[in-house]
Amino acid sequence: MSTLSVPLNPALEEFIDSFVKKGRASNKAEVVRQALRLLAEDEAVSDVLKAQQEIHAGKAMRGDIRELSQQLG
Repeated sequence: MSTLSVPLNPALEEFIDSFVKKGRASNKAEVVRQALRLLAEDEAVSDVLKAQQEIHAGKAMRGDIRELSQQLG
């Protein structure tokens, strides 16, 4: 596991400290890990919603995956 050093403004540091004080995380690093997991989940949901919009807009490709990959490659 790697370690990052990230400068935070006072408001973000206070926000992180409040999570630890409330018992929502065991330490500051856990708060940041939780935040990054939520960000990753948010990105995944956003990607799915975008794909659904493209399907509804008729931008989806249909057919045999091997044939489609040959056409694209």
